[in-house]
Amino acid sequence: MKEKVVLAYSGGLDTTAVIPWLKENYDYDVVCCCVNVGQGNEIDGLQERAKLSGAEKLYILDVVDEFCDEYVAPCVQANATYENEYLLGTSMARPLIAKKLVEIARKEGAVAVCHGATGKGNDQVRFELAFKALAPDLKIIAPWRCNETWNMKSREDEIEYCKKHGINLPFSSVDNSYSRDRNLWHISHEGLELEDPANEPNYKDLLVLGVSPEDAPDQPEYVTMTFEAGVPKTLNGKAMKVSEIITELNALGGKHGIGIIDIVENRVVGMKSRGVYETPGGTILMEAHDQLEELILDRETMETKKKLGSQFAQVVYEGKWFTPLREAIQAFVESTQKYVTGEVKFKLY
Repeated sequence: MKEKVVLAYSGGLDTTAVIPWLKENYDYDVVCCCVNVGQGNEIDGLQERAKLSGAEKLYILDVVDEFCDEYVAPCVQANATYENEYLLGTSMARPLIAKKLVEIARKEGAVAVCHGATGKGNDQVRFELAFKALAPDLKIIAPWRCNETWNMKSREDEIEYCKKHGINLPFSSVDNSYSRDRNLWHISHEGLELEDPANEPNYKDLLVLGVSPEDAPDQPEYVTMTFEAGVPKTLNGKAMKVSEIITELNALGGKHGIGIIDIVENRVVGMKSRGVYETPGGTILMEAHDQLEELILDRETMETKKKLGSQFAQVVYEGKWFTPLREAIQAFVESTQKYVTGEVKFKLY
C-alpha cells in the first residue's frame, strides 16, 4: 500500500498540476482537501476535477461557522488591524485550513501534507508554522520551492504538464486575471495594473463584493447591531449567527462602497506587496465594535488594549496563531470584553 499525502486543494491550475507531480516524484496516493471558509462558488465542480486529475479522494469541509466564531470574532474583539489598515482576511483563515489538513492527515494515516503557496509570499510561512505546531512529525512538501523537481515556470508549462499526464481541463494559458483570495470576511486582489504603484486600480473590472464609493447610492441607509461581550448578536433586530451577520453586512457595505483599501504591505518574507482588499462587512463590524468600546473601556485599559491589539494583528499576520503568545493576548482581550454589550446604530453612506 502506498503512503499518502494530503494536499490543500483549490481546484485551480497550480494545485491541479501538483497532483500528478506528487504521484510522479513521491509515489504517494494523493488525498485532496478543500476547506470552505466562505469562498462562494469557487468550490463548484471540485469532486470531478480532483478525480480527473488523479486524486484518490477529495474532502470538502464546511468550516464557515468555526472560522467566524473562533478566528474572526477574536480578531474583532481585539480590533486587530495590521499596519493600520489590513483587516487580516487571509491571515485569519490560513491556520484553520492548516488545522483541518492535519485532521484529515491523521484520519487518512498520511505521512505528509502539501500546499501550493509560492516561495515569495506569506502563506507558505502561515501554513508551515501551523503544520509544525500541530503535527511536527508530518513531512511538509512545498512544490514551488522544490527547484530540482518542480520545473514549471508558467501557466503554459503547467497546462502542458497536465496534458502529458492525461489531464485535459479547460484552463486558460493566458493569465489575464487578478490573483485573488476569498473567504467570507474579504477578497484580496493582486497583479495586473496593481504591480505598478503609479497605476490607479481599475475598480470597474476589479471589484467583486461591491462598488466603488463613486458608484454607490446617494441615499444613506441606517443599520443597528447589538453586541454581547464584544460578539455581534443581532442585525436590525434579528438574531443571527456571526457568519450570517457578516454575510448581511457584506451585502450592505458592498452596496455603499464601504471597506475598499489599496495598500502596500510589508510581507513576513521581507518584500513589499501591493494589494486591493474588499472587506465591506468586516469594516462595518470592526467600526461598530470600536464605537461601542469607546463608551465602556477606561483610559488605561483602552491604551493597553490598543497596543496588544496591534501586537495580536502582527502575530496573526505572521502565522503564529498556534502559539502561547496569541493565546495570552486573546485571554487579555476577552477579559476586557465583559461589559462590551449594547446596541450600535450607524449610517452607511
